[in-house]
Amino acid sequence: DGVTEVLAHHSENLQDKFVEIPCSEDYDSHKRFEGCTPRKCGRGVTDAVITREEAERIRRIAERGLSLGGSDGGASILDLHSGALSLGKHFVNLYRYFGDKIQDIFTEEDFALYRDVRQRIQQRIAQAFGISSDSMYLTKPTFFSRINNTEAKTTHDEYWHPHVDKVTYGSFDYTSLLYLSDYTEDFGGGRFVFMDAGSNKTIEPRAGRVSFFTSGSENLHRVEKVHWGTRYAITISFTCNPDHGIGDPVLM
Repeated sequence: DGVTEVLAHHSENLQDKFVEIPCSEDYDSHKRFEGCTPRKCGRGVTDAVITREEAERIRRIAERGLSLGGSDGGASILDLHSGALSLGKHFVNLYRYFGDKIQDIFTEEDFALYRDVRQRIQQRIAQAFGISSDSMYLTKPTFFSRINNTEAKTTHDEYWHPHVDKVTYGSFDYTSLLYLSDYTEDFGGGRFVFMDAGSNKTIEPRAGRVSFFTSGSENLHRVEKVHWGTRYAITISFTCNPDHGIGDPVLM
């Protein structure tokens, strides 16, 4: 796997760590939005934006939602914005499928916490890259993931392939991950890996830890296979293009 450097150990409490790297040309094939489209690229990690207690509360939202479904393979997703929920080998729309029962699963406080956490992450990214948070828009897919070591049943379960978010999704300019469980305590494997020429750099998940990065080829990445336990995270994605923006989820 080449040389592995750990950017963030699960045992350390990081105020702020930021590594600037040259931008790829991926952004040139999309419409540029001055004051937002990356001209400074890089990756950051912080344990100072979301508390562990908040991460536990957010994880409980994910657990309650995912308890309604779940993939037959090892990777399940829950998207509160679109309502997409893994169910067997397919996806259902949570809001249509469960209707009014949703009120028994989620509360207004859950959605208020989700919004607050999203806003703080957005502000932290804007600060790191020297842009205005008002010029960034939440974009899809923004989703919870639950990964265990069950064998993959469909291509959706194969989360471990290297990919570039800007190439995969188009709208992404900045990607963030909020980890909701602890590497080596809640699960083994499942580290986040940046794949740089000649070396891999890993981030070890820790509940409340936020990692964020520009979404182009400068940040080719993958997630290691989870060997045991359950890994929870939420991917929160931002675009500079208002046409690709989505609103915060609301309790139907």
